[in-house]
Amino acid sequence: MLLSLYNKYKPFYRDNLVLAVPIVVSQLGHTLVNMADSIIVGHFAGTTQLAAVSLVNSIFMLILVIGLGISYGLTPLIAQEFGRRNPEECGKLLSNSIIINFSTSVILYLFIHLGTLSVIDNIGQSPEVVAYAKPYLTYLGLSIIPLMIFQTFKQFAEGLGFTKQAMFISIWGNVLNVVLGIIFVKGMFGISPMGVKGVGLSTLIDRSVMALVMGAYVMRSQHFKIYLRGFRLFFIDKVRTVRILKIGAPVAMQYAFEISAFSGAAILIGTIGAVHQAAHQVSINLAAVTYMLASGIASAATIKTGNNFGQKSYENLRKSAIASYHVVIVFMSITAIVFVLGNTILPLIYTTDKAVIAIAAQLLIIAGFFQLFDGTQVVGLGVLRGIGDVNIPTLITFVAYWIIGIPLGYFLGITMQLGVNGIWYGLTIGLLTASLLLFLRFQNKTRGLIARI
Repeated sequence: MLLSLYNKYKPFYRDNLVLAVPIVVSQLGHTLVNMADSIIVGHFAGTTQLAAVSLVNSIFMLILVIGLGISYGLTPLIAQEFGRRNPEECGKLLSNSIIINFSTSVILYLFIHLGTLSVIDNIGQSPEVVAYAKPYLTYLGLSIIPLMIFQTFKQFAEGLGFTKQAMFISIWGNVLNVVLGIIFVKGMFGISPMGVKGVGLSTLIDRSVMALVMGAYVMRSQHFKIYLRGFRLFFIDKVRTVRILKIGAPVAMQYAFEISAFSGAAILIGTIGAVHQAAHQVSINLAAVTYMLASGIASAATIKTGNNFGQKSYENLRKSAIASYHVVIVFMSITAIVFVLGNTILPLIYTTDKAVIAIAAQLLIIAGFFQLFDGTQVVGLGVLRGIGDVNIPTLITFVAYWIIGIPLGYFLGITMQLGVNGIWYGLTIGLLTASLLLFLRFQNKTRGLIARI
């Protein structure tokens, strides 16, 4: 039975993986920046500053995914126009996306600078942790501007099937981030030790370089010449802006509902103590790595779905989507086993604090259980995005995380005094809910498309 199933979907496994692997690596780059920051600070600056990284990342990840979600509005539209063989429209969409993404990045930066930095004093966190967190958040806030420029060109190239270049740029960008982070945090080559602030500065430099390189590649490469005929730097119109935002804004909300749930969990855990908050940072950082890998598979599913939708090839659309589900289930099953078996070893990557390791080891077992749900829900979102179905999935994510996940986590963790484990149990139930409801939505939509033929 398994062999016949494999043979049925074999061509789709191959096509999806060829497209997905480079996207997975480049998507992973966003999380590896946070991972590198956590590792460097955990080893060279101590537990209190690692707790500051946890606090800042819980806030900044919400800002980051809103920006990423807006930028993702371009990819399915490019994929659909590619499927319709309409290259000039691709350039016009890019023009509008640059203006939308730059404007969004400025608004997000101002939100951090004018709002979050003042609110952070009043959310029940340790004053020492807050003191370290503020300068780190300032640098990360600035980095959202070059990151959104990078995303614009990355999503354009990936929508046309060019995925390897962003992968290589992300790899070298992360190398630069690690090297500069160590230099700034420790204080080398005549530079005074900067502590956690140093990893913020290295991230800002890294993302600025990546934006310049990715933009230069797209604008100068012969691969994109035909698709840039309609491109004008300051060209924007209402119709295309609405098309991009009708997908990008709900996608941003989808990511915001999920990530804000985990951010809310981090703040709840911060009221328990700095050691628990540091352990949460270690565990959620490892889970975020596997999530971004699954998100890369989902992005490839969006592109393939968009191509097939543009060509009105609905049978292939459904088979390709199911193949993506199979791939993410296999991958997340492997990571679940790694988390459970390596629960006492993996935290050593970040810290040698025995108290932090003991709590993180418990959380990694819970993370192992929610791997499948996390992977299948993000692939479900990716497939539905490819056909332009974003509004109902957005409602599903809100219900799953904010009506079910966070309230249940608060009840179990704070009211029932199960602590950080109880908060994570609530998040796991939220992920399960999202996974099931999105799969049912996928089944209904794709079967409906096929029935029209």
